[in-house]
Amino acid sequence: MREAILADLKEAMKTQDKCRVSTLRLINAAIKDRDIAARSQGRDCLSDDEVLELLTKMIRQRVESAKLYEEGGRLEMAEREREEIGVIRGYLPKQLEDDEMRSACADVVQEIGAAGLRDMGRTMSALKERFAGQMDFGRASCVVKEILRDPV
Repeated sequence: MREAILADLKEAMKTQDKCRVSTLRLINAAIKDRDIAARSQGRDCLSDDEVLELLTKMIRQRVESAKLYEEGGRLEMAEREREEIGVIRGYLPKQLEDDEMRSACADVVQEIGAAGLRDMGRTMSALKERFAGQMDFGRASCVVKEILRDPV
């Protein structure tokens, strides 16, 4: 994934796509920052799953920023955030639709034998393992709670 980001950065620099260049540089810097933090803890560099997690976090931050910019009447800044979201999303796997997410949550709950809300952490951990980067875990958490409260 790192190689793809670097290759795309070089291509964006050649085509002089300023938004794409700045966003890819931000992604690269965030990955390098996390790599340094991982090394200080005695680990090697980030895995692809951890990079996906980082990209998902970057998207969440930009969604929140865009919302705040809109509320503040700074529409050009909100649009810039949305452009960055589009660039970052290009590196994430296809997101599951709502129906697919509900089905995946129900399957995991059944597979691990979750019986109540006390199994919420175990269920979310299994979902994060299997669907890293493919699912909004904030929404998935609500779905899992609903399933665990009202078992069918």
